[in-house]
Amino acid sequence: MYRLLRGAVWGFMAVIAGLVAAPRTASADAVSAVQVLREGGCGGVLPRAQPLQHEGLLDRVAKRWALGATLRSAAADSGLPPQSIGGVRIRGPESADIQLLRASSCRQVTDRNLRAMGAYRVGLETWIVLYPVPGASQMQAQVRPTPPVRPRTPVPAPAVAQARATPHVQSRPVRAVPVEAALAPRALELVNEVRARGARCGNRSFAPVKPVTLSLTLTDVASVHARDMAEHNYFEHVDLAGQSPADRVRSVGYREKLVGENIAYGPETVDEVVQGWLDSPGHCENIMDPRFAQMGIAVAPGRALRHGLYWVQVLAEPRA
Repeated sequence: MYRLLRGAVWGFMAVIAGLVAAPRTASADAVSAVQVLREGGCGGVLPRAQPLQHEGLLDRVAKRWALGATLRSAAADSGLPPQSIGGVRIRGPESADIQLLRASSCRQVTDRNLRAMGAYRVGLETWIVLYPVPGASQMQAQVRPTPPVRPRTPVPAPAVAQARATPHVQSRPVRAVPVEAALAPRALELVNEVRARGARCGNRSFAPVKPVTLSLTLTDVASVHARDMAEHNYFEHVDLAGQSPADRVRSVGYREKLVGENIAYGPETVDEVVQGWLDSPGHCENIMDPRFAQMGIAVAPGRALRHGLYWVQVLAEPRA
């Protein structure tokens, strides 16, 4: 969530690149946080789910993921079907694991189809592996403990500069999915439905507000940022050129009074991404802000280290 008003900036990100410290073992706090959220249905907003089994094998998958492998290759190296594994990455102190997961990944970690999990922590970042992913083609595979192996020297974790560098493999340019033709009308419908009925965003209640309209200019701005994050493997409101959402809006000649931006990584449908934003108080407040009159939305497929979808929603109040 990003909002700019009179020069003040508020920001929220649950998954961002960061400095790394010495590796640790499996993160017990992350496991406990997931179990608490499943038991309580993410604070009562989702159905209660049974606790997950904590598997050492999945801890090792999470560790390989943390040390630079892709999640799918880490699963394959451990003998698990790659398409059966899902993952969540959060950054912050261990004491904030519950809040971070509630804000960014509640639906994912409380899915009632899940059976097991593992986790690994490096510095301020935690990698959580979930099994099995609903809809995986090899759901019959079992998570079994692997026999002990000789200790190996850990592979150094990638530095931030490496994580953000442009991949040096040659491939076709990343193109944003044309949501303005197919998904944008559905996103607009979902956003205006909740604006029409009002919503509760965390501890704040919002009365019904006027609908927003779709702006092709804001959609273009969202598309450029979605492609840039997908191309360069990062997940932040401020792009690699140092431009904020407001900067990007102004650069195309849009005259704004207020700019907001919601971003997401991973959801596969527009319904899922909008619901995820509504489940996160800060993102929900952006959607319900009565000052916003226009929005744009775009999505781009990831590449290199991340292969999920990057979503960007830009909201704005234009000048008269």
